[in-house]
Amino acid sequence: MQSGDHRRRLAVGLAIYDRPALAGLGIKRFDILEINLMTDLCKKLLGSTVALLIGTSLSLAQGRISEADILNSLQSTGQAARAANLNLDALRRDVEKRIQVEGTENAASPPPVLQALSTLPNLTVEIQFDFDSDWIRPASWETIGVIADALHHPLLLSNAFAVVGHTDAKGSRDYNFKLSQRRADAVREMLISTFRIPPGRLVALGLGEEQLRDPSNPDAEVNRRVQLLNIGPR
Repeated sequence: MQSGDHRRRLAVGLAIYDRPALAGLGIKRFDILEINLMTDLCKKLLGSTVALLIGTSLSLAQGRISEADILNSLQSTGQAARAANLNLDALRRDVEKRIQVEGTENAASPPPVLQALSTLPNLTVEIQFDFDSDWIRPASWETIGVIADALHHPLLLSNAFAVVGHTDAKGSRDYNFKLSQRRADAVREMLISTFRIPPGRLVALGLGEEQLRDPSNPDAEVNRRVQLLNIGPR
């Protein structure tokens, strides 16, 4: 599949999500199913009204994101991440240790280890999940496809990326940390299995409620987000 096709064709590995539904349609091939958004098959799968909207916030505003937006954002992120000498494994361990040591129900403030992460330019996207689940809703499949377009672009092919998951403060701190990791893993898996991004180019990191976007409203929807960071050459 060439770069750009994801905006016109919804290539989804539906076997990951709903094998019985495909079997009911008589579809036997469960690896990659490319569905033209205008075909009858797409209407059967997603209903007569197809509303696959890109929900994203490069800043605080929401709107349709383009491949060019992603390229511009992730190129600058890569330069900043390399300058900050970002170590995601150490960051994950430090955050997990802080949660265990403090033992509080909710995070009081972002841990110091996340200060470097918060200063990096980043691409923040809205990926919709089922409630209390890591199942990615169909409304976000095309969003992930557009991200894959950019990651396949020659300008980014030599770089690796972090998929960073965040939650709001509803529920326990430890649970949110684990849920955000599962969700980041799910986005990474879809990029790999459906859109053929090499596994070595992607790492998933869940931060739970440790880095709220709106600390004054910890339960607000804006805190539930996924960030993409270019972490430098793979």
